[in-house]
Amino acid sequence: MEVVATAKWVRTTARKARLVTASVEGLPVAEALVILRFTPRAAARDVANVIKSAAANAEHNYNLDTSTLRVARIEVEAAAITKRFRPKPRGMSGSIFKRTAHLRAFVTDDEPTPEKRRRSAIRMPRTVVTAPSAGPSRETPARRSRSRPAPAAADAPQASTRRRRPSTKNADSAAAVAEPAIDTAAESAPVDATEEPAIDTGEGDTQ
Repeated sequence: MEVVATAKWVRTTARKARLVTASVEGLPVAEALVILRFTPRAAARDVANVIKSAAANAEHNYNLDTSTLRVARIEVEAAAITKRFRPKPRGMSGSIFKRTAHLRAFVTDDEPTPEKRRRSAIRMPRTVVTAPSAGPSRETPARRSRSRPAPAAADAPQASTRRRRPSTKNADSAAAVAEPAIDTAAESAPVDATEEPAIDTGEGDTQ
């Protein structure tokens, strides 16, 4: 059985309303209301109100169970246009069209046919699960230490005991500069043991 509810002169355009109604047609009433609640469009509130009105009509006028109701279809028709004008430069005026629409929602408790059967867009949770908070965490994160841990004794590489040998070229040149030159010819001359040492008698002395 189909039950209808109508909302007239809704302050929205027909095109904007049809974009919202296309996402909920064929769904159960409870799921359709959940989707419309989180739909970021202004027409979603008007569409949800007309669906609630149709479900209330089915419950109070025909004693139908609201848990078995689903949205059969929603018809959207363009209504009258209210025209307003705004002054513009050079004495001209700009037109403003305030469009309206009529919404008509049909709910039914009949099972859909196989060719029109539609899978549920959302899965209702069996238990209530609290959603995590979207705000930033108040806990301060642990500060990371930049110093790396020392390796274990077994894994630590052994230090090399070899020392760098100084360059012999540089050492020889430094020794040559530091030590004075020695006359090798004087050292090699033989010394006569019988030669008496010269005696300095002084200037003007006679022997």
